[in-house]
This record gives sequence, C-alpha cells and structure tokens, in this order.
Amino acid sequence: MTDRPNPASRLTRWEPEDEQFWESEGKKVANRNLWVSIPQLFLGFAVWIYWGMVAKYIQKLHFGTDGELFNFTFMNDGQPYDDGGYRGLLFLLPAVAGLSGATLRIVNSFMISIVGGRNVKFMTTLLLILPALGAGIALQNPDTPYYVFIILAALSGTGGGAFSSSMSNISFFFPKKMQGLALGLNAGLGNLGVSAMQFLIPWAITFGMFGAMGGDPYSYAADGAAAQMWVQNAGLVWVPIIITCTILAFLFMDNMPFHHCGPTPVAVGKHLWMTTLGFAGAALAIVLLIIPWGGFPVLLKTFLVAIVAIVTTLALLRYLTPAETKKNLQGQFAIFSERDNWIMTYLYVMTFGSFIGYANAFPKLIDDVFGVIRVGEHAGDPTGMKSAAYIWIGAGVGALIRPVGGWLSDKIDSGSKVTHWSTIVMVAATIGAGWFTAAAARSEDPTQYFMPFLILFIILFAMTGIGNGSTFRMIGVLFDKDLRGPVLGWTAAVAAYGAYLIPKIFGQQIKNGTPEYALYGFAGYYATCLVVNWWFYVRKGSARSC
Repeated sequence: MTDRPNPASRLTRWEPEDEQFWESEGKKVANRNLWVSIPQLFLGFAVWIYWGMVAKYIQKLHFGTDGELFNFTFMNDGQPYDDGGYRGLLFLLPAVAGLSGATLRIVNSFMISIVGGRNVKFMTTLLLILPALGAGIALQNPDTPYYVFIILAALSGTGGGAFSSSMSNISFFFPKKMQGLALGLNAGLGNLGVSAMQFLIPWAITFGMFGAMGGDPYSYAADGAAAQMWVQNAGLVWVPIIITCTILAFLFMDNMPFHHCGPTPVAVGKHLWMTTLGFAGAALAIVLLIIPWGGFPVLLKTFLVAIVAIVTTLALLRYLTPAETKKNLQGQFAIFSERDNWIMTYLYVMTFGSFIGYANAFPKLIDDVFGVIRVGEHAGDPTGMKSAAYIWIGAGVGALIRPVGGWLSDKIDSGSKVTHWSTIVMVAATIGAGWFTAAAARSEDPTQYFMPFLILFIILFAMTGIGNGSTFRMIGVLFDKDLRGPVLGWTAAVAAYGAYLIPKIFGQQIKNGTPEYALYGFAGYYATCLVVNWWFYVRKGSARSC
C-alpha cells in the first residue's frame, strides 16, 4: 500500500490502472463518486443559469402590472427605464452570473489537488445555498434594489465554476480506458441541469410550494386575465435539493490519498481562500461592466471586461496562493506557449461557449422577439407568446447529443472533420434564426415565424453539442498527457465566458430593437472558426491532423 498523507481520505491506495485493484476495490468506489458527482454538477448548472429565467419572470411581472412591480432605476439617475432599456437591463443578470461562473472556473481548475475532491464538491454545493436562498428571499419583495440581484447573480457563479473541479476530480477515479465514458456522463448529465431548470421553474412558480414560509404570490395581468405567480420559488425550489446533495457529498465522496489537502477544516479554509480570489477577479470585472465608459464602444468593452477577469484572476492565483499552488501553476502555464492551445480555445468557445450562452439568454430572448419587439406600424404590439413549453428543449438536445460528437470523431478518426461540418450547419442555422427574428419583428403576427425559429435554434444547440464532443477529441490527440489536462481546464474556463458574452450582446441589441444583428454577428464568428479549423487541421497539407 502507498503512504496516506491525506488524513481526510478514507482511501489508502488508488491505482485504477492496476486491473486487479480496479476489479476488487476501485470500480465500486469510482462509480459511487461519479453518481454522487453528477447531481451536484447538475445543480451547479441549474443555479448558475437560472438567472435567464428569473429575468424573464421579473419582466413579466413588471409589464403585467404597468410597471408597478420591480421598477428598477439602477444606474439611470433614479429615473424609470423605457421599455427597451428595461429589457436590456434585465439581460445584465444572466450576463453577470455568466461572467462570475466563467471566472471561478479558472480557480476551480487547480483546486482538486490542493483541497481534495470530496472537500471541493461538498463546499461548492454548500455555497449554492447563498444565491438560491438569497434569490428566494429577495424576490419576495418587489422593492428589492437591483444591485442585490447583481450580487446574488455573481454568487451563482459558484455553480458555473464547479464544472472544472468536477471534471478534474472524476478523471482521477477512472482508468484511461474509461476516461471518455466517465467524463462524458459527468459532463453530459451535468449539463442537463440547464434544461431541467428551464422545465422545472415554470411549474414551481405556479403555486405556494412552501406555504407561509415561501411568501405571498404576486398578482398580475396575463393575456387580459388576472394571474398569480410565486416567482420566489425559482430560487427556493433548489434549497432542499442543495442541502441533500451537500450531505451526500460529505458522506459518500472521497479525497485521493495522494492529494495533500490536510484535515477537513484546513482544506475548507484553502477552498474558501481560492474561491475568494476567484470572486475578487469576477467582482472587478463586474464593476467595470456596470460603470459607464463614456463613448467607448459597447462591444469592445464587453470583451475587454472578460479579458480583465481572466488576467486578474490568474495574477491573484500566481501571487496570493501557497507555494505548492504556485509551483503547480508554473508547470501548467506552459500551455500558453503552445499554438494549438490558442486555436483550440478559439474553437471551443464556439461550441461550449455558444451552448451555455444561448441557454442563458434563450428564455428571455423568445419572449422579447415574439412577445414585444415590433418595428414600424406594429411597434408596441405584444402578442402574449408563451415560451415555457419550449425553452428547455434546446439545452436538453445540446446536452444529450454531446457524446455523439466524440463517438463520431472516434468512428471516422477525425475530430476536426466533425467540427468542420458541424460548424457549417451552425453558420447556416444562425443566419436562418436571424432572418426569422427580423421577420417576426416586422410582422403583424410574429408567432407564424416561431416554429422555424425554434427548429433552427434546436439544430444550433445540437451542433454545439456535437462540436463540443469533437473538440474534446481534438484536444486529446493534439496534446500529450502532461498538457492535456491544463488545456482542457483552460479552454473550458474561457469558453464559459459565453454565458456572459451572449446575454450581454443580446441585451444591447434588444435595447436597440435589432436582436437579429447579434445572431448575424455570431454567424460571422462561426465562419472564422470554420476557416481556422480548415486551415490548421482539415485541409490537405495542414501541419497537424486531429
């Protein structure tokens, strides 16, 4: 047996590549940790991305009461917003959550070996109570200041950051021959948290699920009839599930015996310190996002804020962490001198960044495009479009089809070719969705364009899932075992900024009344990815084949 330097671990030995050990001891332990990990990651995605749903229902209550509820004047000199400005403001909430979650992925990439897998998992799950319970309380009062919701959205970033540590943790438990399946199950079923959240919340807000403890309902007008909504349940519904999963993590997950995380209280302290550094980087970026920059171009500002978050967080990790962490970071920083790392980062943003960004923006986008945005003679003519029955489908398809991209890449022995063709479809679907968006805005009956819009978005979600799997395969072929992990962590962290960028860009274009411009812009970016992937990996004579 190996020495056990980690007193918080029940495991005294871990050698999954030893067939006898794996069959006699390892498989049972690994599977137990995987099946406890999946619902935790599922919850992390749900709480991280639910701000798109919260914004959707805040908006519904606001306009359903002629502006009497949630009448925000944040950063507007104390004056109410016009309709377009209000809709644009609400897109800031999912954008802030996305920005925070992506930034926390950076620190989570390095946590497992320092804090221990079990310790990280039960702490990240426990911290989800803050935004869930906080939102449930804040949403009970329509006079809650808007900045409170910004803070709560930032705290939800804990759920987004959990992906990097969760994937790293599960990778230690399984032999190489099972890495793909184990990580695919963890990531794919975890991503389903987005779709399940979009399905659950519309039901949870329709009745007093928590009795007197859950607060009173809001009354508003919907399609000319009186209606009630317990919008606070969008946060409260997750609290008992979070508590249950936190207990399961503490009781049934394991730290690796070779991770020097120390006793549980010491490990918790390390986790809280690293998480604080991540929130510090996110907080600086959020402040820069909110404050006006004069006449500085809005789109350029949006991207610069993400860069500030990344650079600040890496610097804080580099200079304000223990010596063992600094040594770990120095070795992993070698990826930044690798050309293929930057290319794959660019491509992975297209796949996972688009998936999580569209999932974050989609609930409110449907309502805005098919319910309120009108131009010309139809301006100000809402339609009462009901989106709850549809919003969960795209994210569900994107999550479930994710393993297909990796399987197909293995089947034809080329992830780059699968990425190539999925990108072509993404370009076409995005342009088509943009066209139907513009047509709906100019139509007396925009709902006639909804079904083709929805089908194109489902195709778009499916292609992000397939491309997600194929780019993972490309990274696995392009990098050796020493760099593969850091590249996966880095690309996942940067791609997660899609959860911030896409809602922010949509919010600006919604404010301008031209959401189709955002889609045309995304299609243009996908076209550049098509060229980059073809030039470096697909064309005959390219330097690398993957």
